[in-house]
Amino acid sequence: MHKIIEPPAYAVRQIGAVNWIGLWTLYCKEVKRFMKVGLQTVFAPAVTTILFFAVFMLALGGDHRVVRGLPFAEFLVPGLVMMGIVQNSFANTSSSLLIAKVQGNIVDLLMPPLSAGEMVLAFALGGVTRGILVAVAVVLPLLPFVDIHLPHPFLAVYFALSASLLLSLVGLLGGVWATKFDHMAAITNFVIMPLSFLSGTFYSIERLPAVWQTISHFNPFFYAIDGLRYSFIDHADSSIPLGMGVMLALNIGLYTVCYWVFRRGYRLKD
Repeated sequence: MHKIIEPPAYAVRQIGAVNWIGLWTLYCKEVKRFMKVGLQTVFAPAVTTILFFAVFMLALGGDHRVVRGLPFAEFLVPGLVMMGIVQNSFANTSSSLLIAKVQGNIVDLLMPPLSAGEMVLAFALGGVTRGILVAVAVVLPLLPFVDIHLPHPFLAVYFALSASLLLSLVGLLGGVWATKFDHMAAITNFVIMPLSFLSGTFYSIERLPAVWQTISHFNPFFYAIDGLRYSFIDHADSSIPLGMGVMLALNIGLYTVCYWVFRRGYRLKD
Protein backbone atom coordinates (compact mmCIF):
# COMPACT_ATOMS: atom_id res chain seq x y z
CA MET A 1 0.00 0.00 0.00
CA HIS A 2 1.17 3.47 -0.80
CA LYS A 3 1.56 5.81 2.12
CA ILE A 4 -0.51 8.96 1.83
CA ILE A 5 1.60 12.05 2.40
CA GLU A 6 -0.35 14.95 3.79
CA PRO A 7 0.67 18.44 2.67
CA PRO A 8 2.31 20.67 5.27
CA ALA A 9 0.11 23.10 7.14
CA TYR A 10 1.43 26.14 5.30
CA ALA A 11 0.36 24.60 1.98
CA VAL A 12 -3.24 25.24 2.93
CA ARG A 13 -2.51 28.95 3.02
CA GLN A 14 -0.84 28.80 -0.37
CA ILE A 15 -4.03 27.69 -2.10
CA GLY A 16 -6.00 30.65 -0.83
CA ALA A 17 -6.87 30.09 2.83
CA VAL A 18 -5.72 32.50 5.52
CA ASN A 19 -3.01 31.39 7.92
CA TRP A 20 -5.02 32.38 10.98
CA ILE A 21 -2.56 30.86 13.45
CA GLY A 22 0.35 32.80 11.98
CA LEU A 23 -1.66 36.02 11.76
CA TRP A 24 -2.82 35.68 15.37
CA THR A 25 0.71 34.87 16.55
CA LEU A 26 2.19 37.96 14.89
CA TYR A 27 -0.64 40.11 16.25
CA CYS A 28 -0.07 38.79 19.79
CA LYS A 29 3.66 39.43 19.41
CA GLU A 30 2.94 43.05 18.47
CA VAL A 31 0.57 43.56 21.40
CA LYS A 32 2.94 41.92 23.90
CA ARG A 33 5.79 44.04 22.53
CA PHE A 34 4.18 47.34 23.52
CA MET A 35 2.39 46.03 26.60
CA LYS A 36 5.71 44.87 28.04
CA VAL A 37 6.53 48.55 28.42
CA GLY A 38 2.95 49.68 28.98
CA LEU A 39 3.94 52.60 31.19
CA GLN A 40 5.82 54.06 28.24
CA THR A 41 3.51 53.07 25.38
CA VAL A 42 0.02 53.46 26.88
CA PHE A 43 0.00 55.34 30.17
CA ALA A 44 2.68 57.94 29.37
CA PRO A 45 0.85 59.15 26.21
CA ALA A 46 -2.39 59.21 28.19
CA VAL A 47 -0.81 61.36 30.90
CA THR A 48 0.61 63.72 28.26
CA THR A 49 -2.81 64.09 26.65
CA ILE A 50 -4.49 64.76 30.01
CA LEU A 51 -1.85 67.43 30.70
CA PHE A 52 -2.80 69.07 27.39
CA PHE A 53 -6.39 69.11 28.63
CA ALA A 54 -5.42 70.69 31.96
CA VAL A 55 -3.20 73.34 30.37
CA PHE A 56 -5.79 74.37 27.78
CA MET A 57 -8.52 74.54 30.38
CA LEU A 58 -6.40 76.76 32.66
CA ALA A 59 -4.90 78.94 29.92
CA LEU A 60 -8.12 79.55 27.97
CA GLY A 61 -10.53 79.79 30.88
CA GLY A 62 -12.26 76.55 30.01
CA ASP A 63 -14.73 76.80 32.90
CA HIS A 64 -16.43 79.79 31.29
CA ARG A 65 -15.63 79.44 27.61
CA VAL A 66 -18.35 78.08 25.31
CA VAL A 67 -17.81 76.54 21.86
CA ARG A 68 -20.76 75.47 19.75
CA GLY A 69 -23.01 76.14 22.71
CA LEU A 70 -21.11 73.62 24.80
CA PRO A 71 -18.54 73.98 27.58
CA PHE A 72 -15.04 74.06 26.11
CA ALA A 73 -14.11 70.90 28.02
CA GLU A 74 -16.75 68.83 26.22
CA PHE A 75 -15.61 70.22 22.87
CA LEU A 76 -11.94 69.58 23.61
CA VAL A 77 -12.07 65.96 24.81
CA PRO A 78 -12.84 64.25 21.44
CA GLY A 79 -9.98 66.09 19.74
CA LEU A 80 -7.52 65.07 22.44
CA VAL A 81 -8.71 61.47 22.29
CA MET A 82 -8.22 61.38 18.53
CA MET A 83 -4.77 62.98 18.86
CA GLY A 84 -3.75 60.17 21.22
CA ILE A 85 -5.10 57.54 18.82
CA VAL A 86 -3.33 59.05 15.81
CA GLN A 87 0.09 59.51 17.36
CA ASN A 88 0.29 56.15 19.10
CA SER A 89 -1.08 54.03 16.27
CA PHE A 90 1.58 55.51 14.02
CA ALA A 91 4.32 55.10 16.61
CA ASN A 92 3.52 51.44 17.21
CA THR A 93 3.84 50.08 13.68
CA SER A 94 6.64 52.42 12.58
CA SER A 95 8.84 51.67 15.60
CA SER A 96 8.18 47.93 15.42
CA LEU A 97 9.27 47.66 11.81
CA LEU A 98 12.19 50.06 12.09
CA ILE A 99 13.59 48.34 15.18
CA ALA A 100 13.31 44.97 13.44
CA LYS A 101 15.31 46.35 10.51
CA VAL A 102 17.94 48.05 12.66
CA GLN A 103 18.45 45.03 14.91
CA GLY A 104 18.54 42.65 11.96
CA ASN A 105 15.70 40.40 13.12
CA ILE A 106 13.43 41.39 10.23
CA VAL A 107 14.24 37.96 8.82
CA ASP A 108 12.11 36.46 11.60
CA LEU A 109 9.12 38.14 10.00
CA LEU A 110 9.97 37.31 6.39
CA MET A 111 10.72 33.57 6.76
CA PRO A 112 7.48 32.28 8.37
CA PRO A 113 4.69 31.15 6.00
CA LEU A 114 2.81 34.43 6.17
CA SER A 115 1.49 36.23 3.12
CA ALA A 116 2.03 39.95 2.60
CA GLY A 117 -1.61 40.62 3.42
CA GLU A 118 -1.42 38.65 6.66
CA MET A 119 1.69 40.50 7.81
CA VAL A 120 0.20 43.90 7.00
CA LEU A 121 -3.04 43.03 8.80
CA ALA A 122 -1.30 41.71 11.90
CA PHE A 123 0.97 44.75 12.19
CA ALA A 124 -1.94 47.13 11.57
CA LEU A 125 -4.17 45.46 14.16
CA GLY A 126 -1.36 45.77 16.70
CA GLY A 127 -1.25 49.51 16.07
CA VAL A 128 -5.04 49.73 16.26
CA THR A 129 -5.00 47.97 19.62
CA ARG A 130 -2.48 50.41 21.07
CA GLY A 131 -4.37 53.41 19.73
CA ILE A 132 -7.67 52.26 21.25
CA LEU A 133 -6.04 51.45 24.60
CA VAL A 134 -4.56 54.95 24.75
CA ALA A 135 -8.00 56.41 23.94
CA VAL A 136 -9.56 54.47 26.81
CA ALA A 137 -6.72 55.50 29.12
CA VAL A 138 -7.43 59.16 28.24
CA VAL A 139 -11.21 59.07 28.60
CA LEU A 140 -11.53 57.19 31.88
CA PRO A 141 -9.61 59.68 34.09
CA LEU A 142 -11.58 62.58 32.56
CA LEU A 143 -15.01 61.15 33.33
CA PRO A 144 -15.20 62.69 36.84
CA PHE A 145 -14.33 66.16 35.47
CA VAL A 146 -16.14 66.33 32.12
CA ASP A 147 -19.75 65.56 31.32
CA ILE A 148 -19.07 63.20 28.43
CA HIS A 149 -22.00 62.08 26.27
CA LEU A 150 -21.96 59.59 23.41
CA PRO A 151 -25.12 60.07 21.31
CA HIS A 152 -23.63 58.19 18.36
CA PRO A 153 -21.64 55.21 19.72
CA PHE A 154 -21.44 53.46 16.34
CA LEU A 155 -19.78 56.49 14.78
CA ALA A 156 -17.40 56.77 17.73
CA VAL A 157 -16.27 53.18 17.16
CA TYR A 158 -16.08 53.65 13.38
CA PHE A 159 -13.94 56.78 13.42
CA ALA A 160 -11.71 55.57 16.26
CA LEU A 161 -10.99 52.29 14.47
CA SER A 162 -10.67 53.94 11.05
CA ALA A 163 -8.22 56.56 12.31
CA SER A 164 -6.10 54.06 14.22
CA LEU A 165 -6.00 51.76 11.19
CA LEU A 166 -5.12 54.67 8.90
CA LEU A 167 -2.16 55.75 11.03
CA SER A 168 -1.05 52.16 11.60
CA LEU A 169 -0.78 51.71 7.83
CA VAL A 170 1.01 55.05 7.46
CA GLY A 171 3.38 53.91 10.21
CA LEU A 172 4.10 50.71 8.30
CA LEU A 173 5.05 52.67 5.20
CA GLY A 174 7.19 54.98 7.32
CA GLY A 175 8.91 52.02 8.97
CA VAL A 176 9.62 50.46 5.58
CA TRP A 177 11.04 53.69 4.16
CA ALA A 178 13.11 54.74 7.18
CA THR A 179 16.60 53.36 7.66
CA LYS A 180 17.41 55.17 10.91
CA PHE A 181 15.55 56.78 13.78
CA ASP A 182 16.21 60.29 12.44
CA HIS A 183 14.03 59.48 9.44
CA MET A 184 11.16 58.41 11.68
CA ALA A 185 11.54 61.50 13.87
CA ALA A 186 11.33 63.66 10.75
CA ILE A 187 8.04 62.04 9.69
CA THR A 188 6.61 62.46 13.19
CA ASN A 189 7.70 66.08 13.64
CA PHE A 190 7.07 67.42 10.14
CA VAL A 191 4.05 65.37 9.02
CA ILE A 192 2.10 63.63 11.79
CA MET A 193 2.26 66.36 14.45
CA PRO A 194 1.40 69.32 12.18
CA LEU A 195 -1.48 67.47 10.51
CA SER A 196 -2.93 66.38 13.85
CA PHE A 197 -2.57 69.81 15.50
CA LEU A 198 -3.94 71.72 12.49
CA SER A 199 -7.01 69.55 11.96
CA GLY A 200 -9.36 71.04 14.52
CA THR A 201 -8.05 69.23 17.57
CA PHE A 202 -8.31 72.32 19.79
CA TYR A 203 -10.67 74.53 17.78
CA SER A 204 -13.53 74.59 15.31
CA ILE A 205 -12.42 75.27 11.74
CA GLU A 206 -15.30 77.74 11.41
CA ARG A 207 -13.05 80.18 13.28
CA LEU A 208 -10.61 80.07 10.35
CA PRO A 209 -10.72 82.29 7.24
CA ALA A 210 -12.54 80.72 4.30
CA VAL A 211 -9.35 79.77 2.45
CA TRP A 212 -7.97 77.91 5.47
CA GLN A 213 -11.28 76.14 5.98
CA THR A 214 -10.96 74.85 2.43
CA ILE A 215 -7.37 73.76 3.03
CA SER A 216 -8.43 71.95 6.22
CA HIS A 217 -10.80 69.77 4.19
CA PHE A 218 -7.77 68.30 2.42
CA ASN A 219 -6.35 67.13 5.74
CA PRO A 220 -7.46 63.51 6.37
CA PHE A 221 -6.97 63.96 10.11
CA PHE A 222 -9.71 66.61 10.04
CA TYR A 223 -12.34 64.03 9.03
CA ALA A 224 -11.22 61.66 11.78
CA ILE A 225 -11.44 64.33 14.49
CA ASP A 226 -14.64 65.84 13.13
CA GLY A 227 -16.33 62.44 12.99
CA LEU A 228 -15.32 61.50 16.50
CA ARG A 229 -16.35 64.91 17.82
CA TYR A 230 -19.76 64.51 16.19
CA SER A 231 -20.22 61.20 17.98
CA PHE A 232 -19.57 63.02 21.29
CA ILE A 233 -21.32 66.39 20.89
CA ASP A 234 -23.71 65.81 17.95
CA HIS A 235 -22.19 68.57 15.84
CA ALA A 236 -19.81 68.39 12.89
CA ASP A 237 -17.96 70.93 10.73
CA SER A 238 -18.35 68.77 7.62
CA SER A 239 -20.48 65.99 6.17
CA ILE A 240 -20.28 62.82 8.27
CA PRO A 241 -21.01 60.46 5.32
CA LEU A 242 -18.22 62.22 3.40
CA GLY A 243 -15.87 61.74 6.34
CA MET A 244 -16.76 58.06 6.58
CA GLY A 245 -16.15 57.64 2.87
CA VAL A 246 -12.81 59.46 2.98
CA MET A 247 -11.57 57.30 5.86
CA LEU A 248 -12.70 54.09 4.15
CA ALA A 249 -11.11 55.04 0.82
CA LEU A 250 -7.82 56.04 2.46
CA ASN A 251 -7.63 52.79 4.44
CA ILE A 252 -8.31 50.67 1.36
CA GLY A 253 -5.72 52.61 -0.64
CA LEU A 254 -3.05 52.45 2.07
CA TYR A 255 -3.65 48.75 2.71
CA THR A 256 -3.19 48.11 -1.01
CA VAL A 257 0.08 50.06 -1.06
CA CYS A 258 1.34 48.27 2.08
CA TYR A 259 0.41 44.91 0.57
CA TRP A 260 2.36 45.71 -2.59
CA VAL A 261 5.39 46.92 -0.59
CA PHE A 262 5.49 43.80 1.59
CA ARG A 263 4.95 41.50 -1.37
CA ARG A 264 7.81 43.09 -3.27
CA GLY A 265 9.98 43.15 -0.15
CA TYR A 266 10.88 46.79 -0.77
CA ARG A 267 13.59 47.78 1.73
CA LEU A 268 12.78 44.66 3.74
CA LYS A 269 15.01 42.12 2.02
CA ASP A 270 18.09 44.34 1.61
